[in-house]
This record gives sequence, C-alpha cells and structure tokens, in this order.
Amino acid sequence: MPRENRKRGKKHKKQAEEQDYPAQSQNASHPVENKEPEQNAGPSWIVSGSAQEEINPEAPFGYVDADLKSYFKTVDAQIRNWQEDEFHTEDKNEDIDPNEERRLFFMAALTEMSGKEKQLATDSDCSVILERMAYSMDDFVRRVFIDSLSGSYEKLIQHRFASHVCQTLFTVSADTIARESRGIYPEAPASAEKGELRTLTQLVLDICQELKPSFSSLIMDPFASHVLRALLLVLSPSLLPADSSTTKAQSNLRSKKSVAWKARQGVMKSVFTDEKGKNKVITAQKTPKEFYNAAGDFVRAVREGLGPNEVRALAANKVASPVLQLMLEIEADQGESAVPDSLMDHVLVGMITAYRNDPQASPEVSDYLSTLLRDPTSSHLLETLITRSIEPVFAILWSTYFQGKLSKLAVHPVANFVVAKALERLNGSQLKTALDELEGTWEKVIKSSRAGVLRAVIERAITLRAIEDDVVNAVCAAFGLTDLEQRNLVVPCVLYLMPLQEYLPWSAQKEPAEPQNKANKNPNSKEPNVQGALLLQSLLRLSEPQNQLVIDSIKSLPMEELMKIAHHATSSRILDALFESTTVPFKSKRSFVLSLIGHYHTLVDDRIGSRVGDRCWAFADPYLREKIARSLISYDQFLAASYYGKFFARHLNLYLLQKRPQEWKDLQSQSKAAAAKAPRVSAERPSIHSVKELSNVSTSEDKPKKRKRPERPGDDIDAVFSVFGKKIKRGALKDSPDSLLVERPTEAENPVPNKRTQLIDDDLKAILGAIQAVPKSEKSHKKKGRVH
Repeated sequence: MPRENRKRGKKHKKQAEEQDYPAQSQNASHPVENKEPEQNAGPSWIVSGSAQEEINPEAPFGYVDADLKSYFKTVDAQIRNWQEDEFHTEDKNEDIDPNEERRLFFMAALTEMSGKEKQLATDSDCSVILERMAYSMDDFVRRVFIDSLSGSYEKLIQHRFASHVCQTLFTVSADTIARESRGIYPEAPASAEKGELRTLTQLVLDICQELKPSFSSLIMDPFASHVLRALLLVLSPSLLPADSSTTKAQSNLRSKKSVAWKARQGVMKSVFTDEKGKNKVITAQKTPKEFYNAAGDFVRAVREGLGPNEVRALAANKVASPVLQLMLEIEADQGESAVPDSLMDHVLVGMITAYRNDPQASPEVSDYLSTLLRDPTSSHLLETLITRSIEPVFAILWSTYFQGKLSKLAVHPVANFVVAKALERLNGSQLKTALDELEGTWEKVIKSSRAGVLRAVIERAITLRAIEDDVVNAVCAAFGLTDLEQRNLVVPCVLYLMPLQEYLPWSAQKEPAEPQNKANKNPNSKEPNVQGALLLQSLLRLSEPQNQLVIDSIKSLPMEELMKIAHHATSSRILDALFESTTVPFKSKRSFVLSLIGHYHTLVDDRIGSRVGDRCWAFADPYLREKIARSLISYDQFLAASYYGKFFARHLNLYLLQKRPQEWKDLQSQSKAAAAKAPRVSAERPSIHSVKELSNVSTSEDKPKKRKRPERPGDDIDAVFSVFGKKIKRGALKDSPDSLLVERPTEAENPVPNKRTQLIDDDLKAILGAIQAVPKSEKSHKKKGRVH
C-alpha cells in the first residue's frame, strides 16, 4: 500500500467469503429467506431490509461528496495556519475585532457541515479536520455538534476514524461542562421547529445510557477503548493528575502511536485570540452529581456482566487493561472496592473476601498475581491495586508477594517499578525490614540501572522522617563509598550512576570507554544521568545532618566540574534543589553563592548556566549582591558581548553601582522585597521580554503596560540640555538660580525620573551660584550672556 494512503488505526478484516466470492455475496444474500418477501414487495421504491444490511462498514453513514471534501481541506489549511501563527494585535487596527474574520469563516464551515456530521466523522481525511475544529467551537456549537451524533455513538466509537473525533469531543467538552455546573450557559436562538437543545451535561448522561448496555463488550474493542477512557475521565476528572500533560495522563487517554500521530498534525488549539487556554483539559473541577452516579453505573455494569475470570482476563489485555485501571480508580473513589465481589477483589483473586471472612488468614501465593508483577502491560494495573487498596489488604499483598523476594524483584526490568510503588506505602518498621533485605543488592541495582527502587526508599524516609541514617549508608554502599574522603565523590558517582571503582578510571580517560552499566549510552561523552540527578535531589531533601553528604561533595568539586554541572540541563537541577530544599541550611546556600564569586561571568555565559546565575542572584541579600556585582565590573564588556550573559548583566546595573552606590543599594533592597511577588524563574531560559520584566520589577511595578514600546529616556547630558528647550533671554542669568528651573519642561515632555531631576537641579544651582560669585572684571572679558 502506498505510504500516502495509510491511515491511523487498524482496519477490520473482511470475511473470507466476501474476499473470495464478491460477486456471489451480492446476488445470493439469503436467497431462501428473501424469496417470499420479494413476491409481495409491492412498488419498486420500497427498499427491503436486506439492502440495509449491505452497508459498507468503513462508511456506515455514506461517503462524503468530493466537492465537500475539497472544501474542508481548504478549511483545514486555513485553520492550521491560524493555530500555528500567533495573532499580534499590535499589527492590526484596534477598532477592528481581530476575530471577526475568523468567526465568519468558521460559521461558513459549520453551515456546510450541518446535516453531514456523521459522514464527515467517518471519513479518513475529514475526521482530522473535525478534531481541529472542535478546539475552536464555543459552548453552543459543541452542544449542537454532539447532539447531531446522538443515537449513533455506539457505532461511531467503534469506527476507525470517528472514534478519534468522539474522543476529542469528550476531551474538549470538559470546560463547557464545568461552566454549566456553575450556571453559565450560552445564549441559544429560540426555534420552535427544532425544539429545545439539551445541555452538554444532559447530552453526556444520555450518551452514557446509550453505551451502558454494551459497555462490557466495548472495553475489548481496539477503537472504542480509548474513547471510553476519555468519557470516564469526563465523568471523574479527579482521576487526572494536577498536570494533565504528564505521562500518566497521556497514557490514560491515548496510546504511544496515537500521541505520536497527533503530534505530527501540528498545534491544535482555539483560533480565537480571546479564548486562550480554552482547549486545556480542566482537572479537579466540580462535576454534577449525576456524573458521579453514571461512572458508578459503568463499574457496576462490568461487575454484573462479567465473571471473576473474565475480569482477570481484562487485566492482561493491552486494549482493556487501561480501561479496567480507570474503573478500579473510580471504584476506590466511591468506596466500593473494599467489599467482597468487587472488581478489585476479582483481580486480587478473592483476597478481599478472604480478609473479610478471616482477618488473620494468610492467602496462598497466586500465580496470576505473580504474572501481573512481571508483565509489561499488567504491571501498571498492579500499581493501581497497590496504591488504591486499603491498608490491611496492602499489608497482605506486601507480606505475600514482596517480602522475602525483594532481592530479585528490585533488579527485574518490570517488577522494579511495582516494588518502587509499593515502597511508597510502607511504615517505619516495614521500611527498615526492606532496607535490611536489600543490603547486599544495592550494587546490582545500580549496575542494572534500577535506581527507582533506591529513590523510592529515600523519598519514603523523607516522608516518615525515619531511618535516614540507614538510607545514607545504603547510598554509600551502593556506590562503593567507604571512607569519608571517598564520600566527597558522591555527587559525580551518583550523577553518572557509576560505582566508585568504575567511575575513577572512566573519568580519568580523555575518551572514556563504554561503562559496564547501561546508564550512559554515548561512551564518548560524559552525559549526566537523569536517574542519578533525581537521586541527588532526593538526598538534598533529607534532614540537615544527613543531606550534608551531598552539600560537602558539591563544595569539594573543582570549579571546572561544577561549571559542567551548572551548564547541563539535567545536572543543573541539583543546584536548583540546593536552593529549594527547606532542610538545607541557609549558611550552606550562602557559602555556595560566595564560592562562585570570580566565576559568575563563566557561569552565565550559557543557556542553562544563566538560569543558575539568576537563582543565585535571587537568593542573595543586598550585601551579597554588591559583592557579586563588584566582582563583575572588570567583566562588563565580556557580559555585554555574551548572548546569555547580557541578560544577567541587566540585573547588575553596574553603571549605577559605580556612579551612585547608595541609590543602587536602595534599588536592590526594594527588588529583594518585591521578589516574593515576582514570578518564579522557569526551568528553561526565559525569553528576552520576560527577562526585561523581571529585571525591572522594582522600577516599573506600578507602571501601566503599554502596547507600543516606550521611548528610551536620555542620559544625564540630554537631561541637562533639555532644560534649555525654550528660548531664554540674555538677562535671565542675572536673576536668581531658580529662574532656569521655571523654564524646565514638564514630566510629560521630558520623562526623567524624580531622583535624577532633583540631582540635575542641584547641579544647576551650584553652577549658577558659581557664575554669580565671579567678579564683574572677569565677566567683562567673556561674551555677553554666554555660559561656559
């Protein structure tokens, strides 16, 4: 098949009879049953029921006209241009609505779509266009469009292309439902012919009633599965994490192939400038009570329609397992998972029922759960069971399937993730037992790059504030750091995820060979490891005596190695954690900022290093800022020529520091006081405009924003000569020194800051006073009325 004709999704296989005998299948369709009705069929315009059964499954509602498809391709190209290009209101007339043209174009497309929604949704080309348009629909249009598909959702969500349209509609309708829950409804034109339009909340409830009878079978459908996930997340938005862009949120909505395919379609967002952020998924919003009941009805429908063995079969299925995972979350939220014969009880092979009958009983090890522990697909479901199960059931799970087997499970390529999730729920005694069991396994864990287990132990110790000394000893044992001198190398060893015996020869080579572990994929470059950077960040959040291990190691690093850490996007997060951790002493943070004096020009001459320099500057007090600024006076030209250093130089304001130090100190005190109100510096390097705003917080905080760029104020010389903007009489100098100040322009004509103006006035008074003090004999030799 040519590449341009390949479409997303899997194509349903045709029956063998239709492929081998296409002509016979058309003419000999149920010849015996249809013989008698054909004799009494009546007029020829009456279509028999058998004709309706011969609908093409790829186009169950008919094909789209060629002209209409060509028109919507033009619509797609125009909307794609609007979505990829930001609309700049500065380039347009402010009296003209920038969205007017787009609304007219969009309404024309909606008019052409009317009555053909189902055909367009099942078309291979137009389905993507409908997805793109869904982000720009307002609340009323969404209600009309979703209502036009009513009665056919069971067939649409099983279609190869229409299923993605339904998924996008459910995703973007979350914010509309949230507004309806607050009583915000759009103005709808009244029409007696078409009747009353249902709200989107009622439409979703009706869709749930439509899908409820066949929900158990739709879970296994490869096209309907992801639509059901999107519908369940609309009914229970609390299942989404706080950041809906995380990996877990994406895995709940789309597969990896679907996410990659949609990324190739470009940006999908609203084309209207006054609706920025409208297409974002709303999380943790107040939903109607009916949604809570509808989600519970789906769980009960699966529980009543499927037996225990059938539910357990869903857990191992790649298509049904994500849906079952969401239903387990819903069941736990509604408090129905801890009862016998629940979905969780079925997956746990009756463990909840056995606990309810005898709390002291010890169940036998199930081969089914042991398989889930090591299966790439089902292990995600087991993580949900561990997280959502009640405390007594989790204790049985831990003692039955984890305790005594940690040395093997911690190094398993799949089971180590489940072990890390289970470690997050241990109490102090259980965590101590787990550490003792893993005492001789940490070196294998590091060599196999399974650092997630070690990090989970550290995070749990931070939460409990217990056995932190044992955790630090486990880290040192994992990397072979025995004495105090070797512990100073904990940062490079952990960062590159190598034991000391392997790191020392590897770091000494100019072109190091490939290490034994799989952490560094590029043997010719020393790239920091993400897992190692996360481990160091967790260690910095330990209590004050224990996190000193990492702090001392950072202090002992050579400046060249420290610069490499600060200039890398992964390792620089360690320095961020040094400032963010509340357990790191203030003295250690200040000592780190002082250690960089003399090297700040090298630090900020980098995209990532300039961000670290901003953090150091934000932490420093006015006295420390003065020391940093004075150390960079000799590097003023170097910073001005640096692409990234020039942004850091704007914080310094070295010219003001050299001319008026007291005013510079006052300015830094004000900016430090306003730092709590200023936005936090992002992880990536901010843009030029955001750096300007951050550097001028103290001076322009109360200044109203303007569309046009304000004119650049002049320097001190321009301010002095601006006093003589109007013509002055020759005899004006004979008057008092304040006579010139009367002719000074207003602030609107010459926007000079008040402090600078006051200094200029004082200088003029001194100059005129000196002129008047000159004897008349000396004045006679000068030109009349001219000031030298």
